[in-house]
Amino acid sequence: MTSSKKTQILKPATAAKKLGIYLPAAPESFRTEPVTRESLAALLQDPPVWLTELRATGPHPRQIVAEKLGVSISGLARSGLDEALTTSEIDELMENRPDWLRHERDVQAGVRSEARRLKSEATDRQTTEAEAPSEG
Repeated sequence: MTSSKKTQILKPATAAKKLGIYLPAAPESFRTEPVTRESLAALLQDPPVWLTELRATGPHPRQIVAEKLGVSISGLARSGLDEALTTSEIDELMENRPDWLRHERDVQAGVRSEARRLKSEATDRQTTEAEAPSEG
């Protein structure tokens, strides 16, 4: 009895998320047809021109916009900036640094700092517990 491997199919939205692209900006053939795991791997291994161009210039999905601006997705929403942006629009925001962007970058820096502090405390606690003699 041989087992045949069933081909896994991804929805276009899932494939776009894995590729880090904004689905509405992708070619129609990509948006309308399911993507197999094998074809996704091929796109990652040897990206076609449209994918390379889309990744370079955008428009980019919110997650990528947030990463490039150094803010959270929630920070984008709070600012009212909840749409896809091109690389040049992101660059312009980084150059002009509006008040909301400065504020959200400060908030994000605080969140990261607190996460590092908590991680350090947890590591210190584990080290202390490992060094303590066990009661037996």
